[in-house]
Amino acid sequence: MREVSALGAGARGGLYGAAPSTRRACAVNLVPDLPFPKNEPEWAYRPGTPEHTALARALADHEVVDIPTVIGGKDYFSNDVVEVRSPHDKARVVARIHRPTEAQHREAIETAVRSAADWAKLPFQSRAAVMLRAAEIVGSDVRTRINAATMLGQSKTIDQSDPDAACELIDFLRFNVFYAQKLFREHPVSTAGAANRIDWRPLEGFVYAVSPFNFTAIGANLSTAPALMGNGVVWKPSEKSALANYIFFRALQKAGLPAGVINFVPADAAAMTRVALASPELAGVHYTGSTAVFRSIWAGVGANMSNYRTFPRLVGETGGKGFVLAHPSADVEVLAIALVRAAFEFQGQKCSAASRAYVPKSLWPALSRRIRERLAELPVGDVADPRTFMGAVIDKASFDRLSARLGAAQSDAEITVIAGGTASDEVGWFVQPTVLETSNPRHALMHDELFGPVLTVYPYDDASWPEMFALIDETSPYALTGSVFSPDPIALNQASQALVNAAGNIYLNDKPTGALIGQQPFGGMRGSGTNDKAGSWMNMLRWTSPRTVKETYVPPGTWTFGA
Repeated sequence: MREVSALGAGARGGLYGAAPSTRRACAVNLVPDLPFPKNEPEWAYRPGTPEHTALARALADHEVVDIPTVIGGKDYFSNDVVEVRSPHDKARVVARIHRPTEAQHREAIETAVRSAADWAKLPFQSRAAVMLRAAEIVGSDVRTRINAATMLGQSKTIDQSDPDAACELIDFLRFNVFYAQKLFREHPVSTAGAANRIDWRPLEGFVYAVSPFNFTAIGANLSTAPALMGNGVVWKPSEKSALANYIFFRALQKAGLPAGVINFVPADAAAMTRVALASPELAGVHYTGSTAVFRSIWAGVGANMSNYRTFPRLVGETGGKGFVLAHPSADVEVLAIALVRAAFEFQGQKCSAASRAYVPKSLWPALSRRIRERLAELPVGDVADPRTFMGAVIDKASFDRLSARLGAAQSDAEITVIAGGTASDEVGWFVQPTVLETSNPRHALMHDELFGPVLTVYPYDDASWPEMFALIDETSPYALTGSVFSPDPIALNQASQALVNAAGNIYLNDKPTGALIGQQPFGGMRGSGTNDKAGSWMNMLRWTSPRTVKETYVPPGTWTFGA
């Protein structure tokens, strides 16, 4: 097991990598003085280690969990029950979600607004302590359980789960505290005759947090980032990730989160969203998911603008069509590894996944051969097996959509199947890692988000390198992630400058996935969202409504100027 940064972990080292004697408390406004956090290290979970033994036991012994709606600290069970099954073993039920009633949707909103009043009055130090305590609980007490839940419910291997459900989740909590602290210290200049300051108020109303299935950590961030700034939250998790999200919610309760500050509402998405957008108390939406759904939320907010107390903040990270552009000078072996990992880790179900690649014709024969060799080595199957590289796609709808695309590709004159191209739903929703070559750089497969293990490659004439920039920029409506590979700094600079609006996160000589909190603030624009950079101070700023306060020591005694 690798070293784990944990507060009070003794010989393992402190949370922020500093000796306790170097930590100072800032007396001004009770804002702590916490240094820049370290990213949480991954655990190895290799066969034979105690961590792997505990994980294997948790996977094998998992019993079905009944997940209630939790409003104001009270659990609500219902007869409207939805089963959650493992994507890689669709016969196995891992949880039962008890959906709330419409009256409970409204109750959750009312509770969030009411509970936020006392929560916001707490000194920031007290709110921060809840989040940091939750990070400790996830990093130790429930780490194995939340990893097992993510593996079972979302079909992630442990190599994909621990960096998400443990490390990134913990990083969100710790770094958000640091960035909020940084914001609270920002004040305007004062003069000899007056003091100026900023009151960093929460938004007026509640924040509606809507989280996706693919990252357990995202649900934690969408709900806790606004809460840390003093807001009340209604959290609507995806049904597919509800089990892991529920475990985290219980960790928040154990960490001391007051009842009602975050309300866990695993409702039908359309029903809950309809009630949330109709509420005059809506102050913000924190969303990650499909572009189409976010556009519908935006339209719903626009249609209801006359009903709201304030202009709601809309923060969304949505779809992607990650590109990889290789220069003729690129290293083929490096490129092959980057494409395999970026396109097929977690079955390509990342908005940042490499979904389209532009490769020089001079490199393509060798590159395609190396990719086929690598894919032949990658096991696809049960994620409980530590040798598995890829599990199943999330559900039948995803499987059917991808199967239809692959079936159409088989008879498409503009497409050549290089590897994979098959799917099977006998045991689970398995789609083989697939590489397609296209002769049409504007083919739908280079344009549409597939959200699955499918990579489409366009081999271009080496002399057409400058023409690739406009092609990449114009082909897809998304602008989330992209990569450029070349040892030539001039080529890298050309691409980086020309593709300035094609990606919110661009990687030079690295794959377009795997952003780390505190290192690569994440988010895109165009059809990929509002680019508010999750895991940074930029996102935290969205959940506060600053008030400027000027206090004059001695007001003027006359109406005349210069007296």
